[in-house]
Amino acid sequence: MSAAVLWRRAVAVAGALLLPLAGYAQAAASTASAPSAHAGHAGHAAAAAATSTGAARCSSSALACASAVTAALDPQGRLWLAWAANGAVSVARSDDGGREFGAARVIGRHGAQLDSGADARPQLVVDRQGRITVAYGVFKDQQWNAQVMVATSQDEGRTFSPPRSLSAHGASQRFPTLVLDADGQLMAAWLDKRTVATARAAGRKAEGAALVYAWSTDGGLSFGPERLAADGTCECCRLAVAQAAGHQPLFVYRKLYEGGIRDHALLALDDVGAVRAQTRVARDDWRLDGCPHHGPAVAVTADGHVHAAWFTQGSARQGLFLAHADSASAAFSEPLRVGAPGVQAGRPAFAVRGQRIWLLWKAFDGQRIQAAVRVSSDGGLSWSDDRWLASTSGPADQPTFVEGGAWPQVSWSTRDEGHRIFPLEQP
Repeated sequence: MSAAVLWRRAVAVAGALLLPLAGYAQAAASTASAPSAHAGHAGHAAAAAATSTGAARCSSSALACASAVTAALDPQGRLWLAWAANGAVSVARSDDGGREFGAARVIGRHGAQLDSGADARPQLVVDRQGRITVAYGVFKDQQWNAQVMVATSQDEGRTFSPPRSLSAHGASQRFPTLVLDADGQLMAAWLDKRTVATARAAGRKAEGAALVYAWSTDGGLSFGPERLAADGTCECCRLAVAQAAGHQPLFVYRKLYEGGIRDHALLALDDVGAVRAQTRVARDDWRLDGCPHHGPAVAVTADGHVHAAWFTQGSARQGLFLAHADSASAAFSEPLRVGAPGVQAGRPAFAVRGQRIWLLWKAFDGQRIQAAVRVSSDGGLSWSDDRWLASTSGPADQPTFVEGGAWPQVSWSTRDEGHRIFPLEQP
């Protein structure tokens, strides 16, 4: 089945529910006829335009027009942003915590070819040497095959390389994720269609995508061999990646199970890339012949416990859920619902400092979009009451954590209020 058909199936099943979670809902606005982000590849460009923060009033590549913003701190504590706006990916730096920014640098201009769907956003990391890596997806043909582009700065952001393809393989790649390990080495992971292309070339039926990754030891300037970690992933939901002790990545992703089920799986690798654990996060039984466009979150606390958060519309449960496991090879706990009754919740993210863990998500109560957070001080055994950081009545990006720093901060960009940083309280 083609990717375009999958996208069209998704809008019929989940579009009405997921569009508000994408933050570009018709909340308090007369935009009920706006195209859905799940309406199919044929409507992708129109959907992307409709879902851009402030699309009705913004036509530039400025931060004020951004549809997705990612934030990180450099070793000097300066705030960097990477954002997508009207087909361009840009970066800028603030020396005062986000109140003022220097001149933006446009990394690449791609127009309608920039991948700007609900689960696509620029990725940004800054390592200990101040080297900056930005990654994002670009469609390369009219069949919605994509490639992951990467641009780097080796001089603390004064200059950036032209964007180049991360992968040497010609198959479609989407949804890059960048993460640094404890030693400062950079890993890029993405969804890749190389196994599907090989199977179809041989006349075999194949669906979904593969999870592929590669390591860089020079701040993203080059990447080592591309390694296939898993096959049979959902092709349209972003990955979640965390680093366990040492050089051991851990992934949570939406997997294609028997019978058209799209539930989440955990995959843990050892320091040489061998699979050390693989398990199902929960049996939601979401049977969907389409694209959820809604990826999970994962975190590992100091004691090695694994935490996952995800959205589902399965027959077993519906909504945003949270669960934990004592280790990567242990079974997950019974899923715990996240969010208030009657409020749509999704787009989760984690931050961890020792045994303290925060869960951040986006909520929609039918009138306003909210950024919500809860915290656990005991490694996820118990959680605080939910707290609203802020709300807005207009279009909004999903809230995310600022990468780096001694204590977590939240980055959130909304049409009406602009980009804001919310420091979380310290004990």
